This record gives sequence, structure tokens and C-alpha cells, in this order.
Amino acid sequence: MPDRKQRAGFDAVCELLFRPPAHLLVRALAPLRVPPPAVVVAGAATGIAAAVEVGRHAFLAAALLLQLKTLLDNADGQLARATGRVTDFGRYLDSECDLLVDAAVFAGLGVWIGPWPALAGFVLLTAALSLNFNLERIHRDAPAAWDGSPLGRAYGALYGWQDRLAERVVRNPSRATVFVASNFGLSPQLLALGICLALGHPLAYVGVVTVCAAVLAALVTIDRRKP
Repeated sequence: MPDRKQRAGFDAVCELLFRPPAHLLVRALAPLRVPPPAVVVAGAATGIAAAVEVGRHAFLAAALLLQLKTLLDNADGQLARATGRVTDFGRYLDSECDLLVDAAVFAGLGVWIGPWPALAGFVLLTAALSLNFNLERIHRDAPAAWDGSPLGRAYGALYGWQDRLAERVVRNPSRATVFVASNFGLSPQLLALGICLALGHPLAYVGVVTVCAAVLAALVTIDRRKP
């Protein structure tokens, strides 16, 4: 399909749960010539609304808003590919909005689980998502790149050091490692966080993301030891 992003791994949550309804949304938006960045901004606004609901202790509402945000996250890239409007601007905007939403959600969580567990969760999630992206990129032998536009420079400042660190740590990632990492991406993470919120146990998500980061660290270590 022209709107499917080519990846070495298979994100089961994204492909089986969120991609089908996102595809229907894309089919509705494409004839209206809705620009993909508008969908990115709508997703970010939904994520910020979820963060506000977390801060208000409206955990179920926050959980539902996070899943809507994930649906829009899946739709923006599909829309760009389906309509031939894939741009660096959209890529930078998407990544930077995701980081903003993640920070806002964990700031809201800090009200209820404490600032240090929330900070730890944010750092671990950022690390897991960085490895998710960079394992795929390094496996494909693709360079880390950004341009000199304002959003490009911001992307380089926020993510460039992560890409460089990954290149120093990751060595010859196996397909198994890439596959596992692909299932620890943003869609599965927000689904897991949503479940923890809906059950009224947001601190449990810090445990979930800790396990994800530990598994990825172990796999990267194993790959480094291979001849």
C-alpha cells in the first residue's frame, strides 16, 4: 500500500489496532486536501488535553484522549504518503510534538505519582523511543540527518545527541532486536499508559517502561558481543 511506512520491524499494536481506523480517517481527509501537519497539530493538541486530564485526575478521559492521539499519529504519516506530501517539515514537527506531549503527560503524572518517578518514567520512555528509532535506522544503514531550517535545528538539538549516542552504543543490531524494539514504539507505549491510567494505577506504567528499556539494553548488549 502506498501509505504504509517501510520498516524492518513489525509494530503489532500500530499495524493491527491503530492502522486500520487511521486508514479510514486518511480516506476521509485526503479528498478534503487536509495538510498532514494539521493532523500532527491536532494530535499534539489531543495529547496536551490528555496531559491536562491527567493533572485533574481524570485518568479515564486521559486514557481515551491518548488513544485518539495515537490514532492521529498514525494518520498523519499515512496521509502524507498517500497524498505525496511527505516533507522534512512534517517529520520534524511530528517528532518535536511527540516529545512535547510526552513531557506534558509526565508532568501531569508527577502530581499523583511524585516528581522523581515521573521524571524517571519520562527519561526511560525517551530512551526506549530513541532506541526504537535508531535501531531501525542503523539496521538500514541510514544516516542521521536534519537541515538548517528552524524546526530542523530544533530537531538536531533535541534528537541529534541521541542519534550520536546510539551510533556509539549500537553495533550490528540483529533483526530480532529490531523486531522487539519496533513493538516498544510510541503506539504500544501510549496504549500501555492508557491501560494503566484506566485501571487507576499510573505508577505501574513506570514499571512497564522500565522493563522495556531493560530488555532493549540487554538486546543491544548481546548484539555488541557478537563477532
